[in-house]
Amino acid sequence: MRDEARPEAGFAGREAKPRVTSRNPEEGARGGTRDSPTRELPRKLTVEELGELFEGRTRFVERLAAEPDPLRRALTLVHELPEDEKREILDAHPAIGQRTGLTARSASEQGSDDTPAVLEHLARLNAAYEERHGFRFVVFVNRRPKTEVLEVLRSRIDNPTEQELETALGELVDIAIDRWERG
Repeated sequence: MRDEARPEAGFAGREAKPRVTSRNPEEGARGGTRDSPTRELPRKLTVEELGELFEGRTRFVERLAAEPDPLRRALTLVHELPEDEKREILDAHPAIGQRTGLTARSASEQGSDDTPAVLEHLARLNAAYEERHGFRFVVFVNRRPKTEVLEVLRSRIDNPTEQELETALGELVDIAIDRWERG
């Protein structure tokens, strides 16, 4: 079955994965059968484990650690938070193209397909995005080249801030779920 595009996310050229909440209970987190190698979403995670998936220990991560099904709950809880907490979890995430201060996982996900010109352009657009919206640009890179991510950033920068905030939060949860599944 082909994944459907998420037009409400506001980015061009990427088909998003269906949300976990729509899965058949007999399927794994991303549609594999229970016997497939896809890891199912955990029923309980510690603050430390969640901090690795979400790039730091935030109030959101602490709340999730108390949940019986934290990654599934993250899909909705992230949108229910007060605005200051939403911004806190986005700002805990590294900027696309950031070269220092990355966890090993973030460095691996961001890849090394960068040229100085692309990194400079990303830095300028990241700064413009943060100035316009007041929080960090977050996108599920999903092993795409930075030139493609640059196009996503260009397509989202002029979106209304409220829309961008919710889009970025959804991307953040997608990243965490993907990290869990990849181990």
